[in-house]
Amino acid sequence: MSKIGKLPIILGSGVSATVQGSQVNVTGPKGNVNYTFPQGIEVSVTEGKVTVQAKDLSDRKVRALYGLTRANLNNAIKGIDTGFEKRLELVGVGYRAQMQGADLVLSLGFSHPVKFQPKAGITIDVKDNGIIITGTDKMLVGETAANIRAIRPPEPYKGKGIKYKGERIRRKAGKAAKAAGAK
Repeated sequence: MSKIGKLPIILGSGVSATVQGSQVNVTGPKGNVNYTFPQGIEVSVTEGKVTVQAKDLSDRKVRALYGLTRANLNNAIKGIDTGFEKRLELVGVGYRAQMQGADLVLSLGFSHPVKFQPKAGITIDVKDNGIIITGTDKMLVGETAANIRAIRPPEPYKGKGIKYKGERIRRKAGKAAKAAGAK
């Protein structure tokens, strides 16, 4: 039995969930989400708690989807209640980010500025040489942050590029350090 799957999900204040067939409708302060759960899984809402149960634990496919369904449903409820956020930092001389309407414009040492258009449901904010990505969908926030980071990932010699806040870059010794060590 899944350790994660059997944990109940507690609904926050202002968040409500209803089950209709194989769909869970979650409404809260940041909007609403419809989550369709797979066959073999039962979802019930009682007294401010959402519980997920597997119909047949002997079926390998149902066991695999049991904890996944609970985790995805928990992320949907948390996203509607508080939302998700990823922070990126720009490291490098002349590396800048600015907003032009809804688009993010990055100056990263290329011969041209790079424009990034976020998907619907994602908001991007630029503060103090950093980028803040917020939204209600955890996967979409993470994917957007990864796509922005992929434009100029941090390089290992000087650490220049776009990195996650708090990320440690493994640094390499340059040519001068290697040449000095060879003598």
